[in-house]
Amino acid sequence: MHRSWYDTRNKVVRDLDAFGTAIYVSFRIRRVYCARCRAVKTEQLPWLALSGRATQRFEEAVGKMAREMPLTEVARHHRIGWDQAWRMELGYMRELIKKHPPACNIRVIGVDEISIRRGHTYRVVVADMDQRRPIWIGGTGRTEEDLDQFFAEIGAERSHGIELAVMDMWKAFRNSTNKNAPQARIIFDKFHVLRHLSDALDEIRRQEYKRVNEKERKYIKGQRYTLLSHKANLDADGRRSLTLLLKANKRLNKAYLLKEAFGQLWDYRYPVSARKFFDNWKAQLRWQKLKSFEKFAAMIEKHWDGLVSYCHPDNKVSLGFMEGLNNKIRVIQRRAYGIRNEEYLSLKVITSFIKNA
Repeated sequence: MHRSWYDTRNKVVRDLDAFGTAIYVSFRIRRVYCARCRAVKTEQLPWLALSGRATQRFEEAVGKMAREMPLTEVARHHRIGWDQAWRMELGYMRELIKKHPPACNIRVIGVDEISIRRGHTYRVVVADMDQRRPIWIGGTGRTEEDLDQFFAEIGAERSHGIELAVMDMWKAFRNSTNKNAPQARIIFDKFHVLRHLSDALDEIRRQEYKRVNEKERKYIKGQRYTLLSHKANLDADGRRSLTLLLKANKRLNKAYLLKEAFGQLWDYRYPVSARKFFDNWKAQLRWQKLKSFEKFAAMIEKHWDGLVSYCHPDNKVSLGFMEGLNNKIRVIQRRAYGIRNEEYLSLKVITSFIKNA
């Protein structure tokens, strides 16, 4: 017959510093042998971190500091190893997600893909546009099945509560949304659309550089950024160079004006007015020999429903959020350079948008 017993053992863990001095807490922790389950149970202390190497408040301090500073600096500040700081931050972020879970009722989602390393390795990122925070990163690519995983995770009931889905014109994302949330109205992201238009303008720039003589090339050479940027974002030298370029080349001047004008499409509040604007814009392409712009217009025609749906007053959402999210993800990736753990990257992105943590 087995008997129950218990003993104690000494344990030393790291605690918060005091006036620049590292503090360690030494205590005795009890271990109990349970005769019924035939296992040794260790006493659970609420102030002790799950790792058992530090107090909970110390690991929280490391995690909070890592939200603002690189891990190398955090480890140096607390005089711990880089791998210790990494594990503590990972645990802190896991607890943070539990305290701040995504909303139960998701009304508007934003869908995009992020590149996690070279070689076309992608993951899908989904954001709650009302809460203005990412809520899911997953999949193994950017296929229809990858986005299906998100809808499967939130369940059919929450999926059917989604009213709007903001995304680029990638067919796989549309198919998955139409299958799992058929009631959701799809809105194509303005910034992805304008990126296609910028690519069309850049193609014309390259064509003109090859076509014109050496004298005229000097106005085009090195002006890619100037041509593709909004005039309001250029400094005095940039505006001067842009003016000279547009005066020197009529085709680029026409293409630039068309590109700048197209952004007005998202200002219209009625589908009929938006359609009239697009038809007038498209009519200006006649006889201009702007093949890349004609291809762009055909693409817009094919995806018109996803563009014009933004005109409805109830569908006015912040289209710039997903673009800002992508920029922030790239910053996080640079700061986490060398860390291959995908859970870490996912949690880092999601928790970075949790405020007052």
